[in-house]
Amino acid sequence: MRLALALPLDLEGQLAEQAERHGHEVVARAAGAAEAASLVVSLVPDALVVASEPRYLGARVLAACDDSGVRVVALTSGEPDRRLAASLGLFETTDATAGWPAVEHALRGAPRPTPARAPAAHGTVIAVWGPAGAPGRTSVAIAVASELAALGHAVVLADVDTHGASVAPALGMLDEAPGFAAACRLAGSNALTHQELDRIAQRYESPLGGFRVLTGIGRPSRWPELSGERVASVIAQCRTWADYTVLDVGSSLENDEELSSDLFAPRRNAAAVTAVRDADRLIAVGSADPVGLSRFLRAYVDLEEVASTSDVTVVMNRVRASAIGMNPHGQVAQTLSRFGGIESPVLVPWEQAAFDAAVLGGRTLADSAPKSPARLALKGLVEARLLPRG
Repeated sequence: MRLALALPLDLEGQLAEQAERHGHEVVARAAGAAEAASLVVSLVPDALVVASEPRYLGARVLAACDDSGVRVVALTSGEPDRRLAASLGLFETTDATAGWPAVEHALRGAPRPTPARAPAAHGTVIAVWGPAGAPGRTSVAIAVASELAALGHAVVLADVDTHGASVAPALGMLDEAPGFAAACRLAGSNALTHQELDRIAQRYESPLGGFRVLTGIGRPSRWPELSGERVASVIAQCRTWADYTVLDVGSSLENDEELSSDLFAPRRNAAAVTAVRDADRLIAVGSADPVGLSRFLRAYVDLEEVASTSDVTVVMNRVRASAIGMNPHGQVAQTLSRFGGIESPVLVPWEQAAFDAAVLGGRTLADSAPKSPARLALKGLVEARLLPRG
């Protein structure tokens, strides 16, 4: 096996000698992360053995390994090293003091254990989309997940937004180790199982019914980790892991990037496009004001072109007379029908205090304001539009 090393000098010399003694070829030794990334791209070794320290390991190194198909073996010497690896989506690490047998084991790849529980029936995937301008897409996605969980279903909420992931802060969760990116990395190496999903997902606890959360990327620059192929693999695995998978999807569904001369370059909108195409049901969220309605109607055309399902529920958020005039519900419904051919939208009243209380406490609307009209409207959406009929 051809190996590249990015390690402190004392550890590098020790492991290089042992690697060669076990029949491996050390083709490169890097003194830092930038050099390691360059060597991976130019030499394409079979694996990179790297110290989990900021000097040697970073997002650029992982991106280079992902693009080149190079296996990464991260060596840790303590809890800070393990936290760094986890923050980059590397949950499998090897103790630097364990010697070459542990590194060899990681290089060969240990067989994955079977899932702890039997796969569920074919689950339903719901993508929650909305145009640019913060129409309240994440709030609706969280509310849908919480209402489904309150009805006794196994639910996973995944943040697939590559532009501004916000599920984790909205629920008061740490996002230093983004769960969805980790799932994508595991899917990229054919290592994603139910047991792995259980490990990397965070749990939102509620007396009404908890649900799992795959948090989004903390920095927009990490979007190349969410390739279309990986996202599709994660969605497919989630179908057998949960009864309902709710995807918080980014706003942009444009495919203009495909005009690039590099046909194999990653696409920033691939995650959103894949999620919308693979979803069984779509929830399209807009803001009920003149600007929000205009943005929604223009972007809704893109959604119809990308979607593979006709099961689309339109939700108009923040309905209020102060922004739309008298009889706001009637005016919004009439505008959608006249200019978009959209009938029977779900209208969610404007309740700033209720949503503020939910965000402040890192709670769902059902937990923080269970009797609010906004919560009741979203609860009705789930019961009337998303649950199986009959």
